[in-house]
Amino acid sequence: MRRLKLIWDFYGPDASKIAEHHKIHLKEYIQLEKLEITIIGFENLSDSHAIAFLVVNENVMKPIRDALKPHRGQVY
Repeated sequence: MRRLKLIWDFYGPDASKIAEHHKIHLKEYIQLEKLEITIIGFENLSDSHAIAFLVVNENVMKPIRDALKPHRGQVY
């Protein structure tokens, strides 16, 4: 099964803090919807660009994408 990484981009001097906080909301959504998602996190790409992400199986991606509206995605 192919897995996809759904990504939210944050820019600016507070990007890291915002991405870390967004990860908390992603965890809340996963718990609320009782999803079996275990790969979730945030990453600093530069001083002014950070991402929050989660990894889902391709077969369940569409409803999660539609509900959470990630900025982009890529094959994991």
